[in-house]
Amino acid sequence: MALAETAKALGADKTYKLSGNVKRYTLMDTGFMKTKNGNFQLERSLDPDSPFNASIKLRIVVGKDLDKLSIAVTTANGLRAVDIFKTDKTAANVEQYQFVIDNLLERQVLELVN
Repeated sequence: MALAETAKALGADKTYKLSGNVKRYTLMDTGFMKTKNGNFQLERSLDPDSPFNASIKLRIVVGKDLDKLSIAVTTANGLRAVDIFKTDKTAANVEQYQFVIDNLLERQVLELVN
């Protein structure tokens, strides 16, 4: 996943960027973990029934300088991007995705671009 100034998940209609108010401790408070290379990564299951049964995951990576990010919805092993927005069968996954994104917007980690 390449980091960029704006990002959106495959098939999503909304694009996000990092808030100008984002801080390292805010990332840690919202569940981001520091990676070996200094970036911050958040992985959340989008399974509506169990957070432990992750058939589809949301992965957000923030660059160590807090200037770039990437957003992806992937399979459980993280190797393939998944478009959860194209069918009604994944409406529960979209609801979980939107819940996580709304929390990050509220905590001023992300800002809506369009």
